[in-house]
Parts: sequence; C-alpha cells; structure tokens
Amino acid sequence: MTTNRRRIGTYGEDIACHYLQQAGLCIIDRNWQRAGGEIDLIATDGSVLVFVEVRTRSTRSFGSAEESVDWRKQRQVRKMATLYLSEQRRGYRQFRFDVVAVYLTGRERKVERVHHVRNAF
Repeated sequence: MTTNRRRIGTYGEDIACHYLQQAGLCIIDRNWQRAGGEIDLIATDGSVLVFVEVRTRSTRSFGSAEESVDWRKQRQVRKMATLYLSEQRRGYRQFRFDVVAVYLTGRERKVERVHHVRNAF
C-alpha cells in the first residue's frame, strides 16, 4: 500500500472514530491485528460488541466504499472477529459487523459524507 493511501485510510479511520463516538459508541480497540488480518475498529454499543470495517474514498472511480466490502473481506473480518472473541473472553453475548464509509472531496480532502451501515453483514 502506498504511503498516500495509508494516510487517507488513517484519516478516514480518525473520522469514523469521531463519528461513532458522537453516535454513542465506545471505541475499545483500533487496528487490531493478528496473522491473517486486521479489524479496523472495535467498539461497544451498549452491551453489543461491534466490529467495524472502515472504507475511505476520495474518488468514486472504483465504485462506492460500501460495495468494496465484498464477500472475501467479510469472510476475513468474520475470521478475525472469531479470533478476537476467543482471545478476549469478555463474555459478549451479542456482536455485529458494521461498515463506515467515509467520502472525501477536493484536494484538501474535506469530509463530504460519512455513512454508517449497522449490521452490514
């Protein structure tokens, strides 16, 4: 991944964190990594554990951010969530998978729109 793409991705995650916190979620982990993948954000929404995939777009040339979370990405996030749950043993009875799409505009990369999809997959 190029440095610029990584920078845009990190910026998008910052925006998503702020957005989710404003919506009442509590971020408990960020960029949780193990062999086989990463979960962008892990949050709680009341008693529900939420695994969040963040997608940031500065152009729509390659489709929407939401559409880019295809079945392969969903499978990878589910696999990592299973690993997280087995390691943490915090006793969460409910969990869900959300997607936060962050759309940027212009050279200065201003936030155009943030779209939070609950129970995305």
